[in-house]
Amino acid sequence: MITLVLFEDNKSLRQSLTRYFGSTDEVFLAGAYPDANEAVSKICKHRPDVVLMDIQMPGQSGIEAMKRIIAAYPETKVLIHTVFEDEHRIFSAICGGASGYVLKSPDPDDVLQAIQDVYNGGAHMSPMIAAKALRMFQHQFVQVQSTYVALTDREREILTCMVKGMSYKMIADACSISFHTVHYHIKHIYEKLHVNSAPEAVVKAIEQKMV
Repeated sequence: MITLVLFEDNKSLRQSLTRYFGSTDEVFLAGAYPDANEAVSKICKHRPDVVLMDIQMPGQSGIEAMKRIIAAYPETKVLIHTVFEDEHRIFSAICGGASGYVLKSPDPDDVLQAIQDVYNGGAHMSPMIAAKALRMFQHQFVQVQSTYVALTDREREILTCMVKGMSYKMIADACSISFHTVHYHIKHIYEKLHVNSAPEAVVKAIEQKMV
């Protein structure tokens, strides 16, 4: 079971998600908080696998709290959960170390899938966010000079899927390989790109026009 901590200032949404997670067998919600002002101490208390983090809250922002959590507990996955779609927040979240970025949705199953994706090592991005991030890096943050990286055809295929925001399960289905094999290839992709996470791999792939 995945241990989760939620930071969400919208009381109605916080209560709705609390009820939803309470009805699932996949997630144990260890704590749900209206702000992130003492986020690190709460993470120390609960030691969650995944943090579901709103961006705009009273006091400390979700992105600032995320950075402090990752600095103190780098093994903790932080999934940004927001209604915002603007490029600045996407870029800040990715550069700050977010494991994923999911838009608030009327369907809580979407959020559960995102939590499972980042817990399993994926980099969940809602399709709308993935497309916006791709355009953002192509048009604003792409470096002219690129460095050649010797990826195999399969690794390049998997990296392309990652750029599209696909989960590990989706990649396995699309490439007709096992979930374990996806992990194996992504580990080698990280080594070749000299990165430590899926968001970093996606950014580097776009910057260097590998896909």
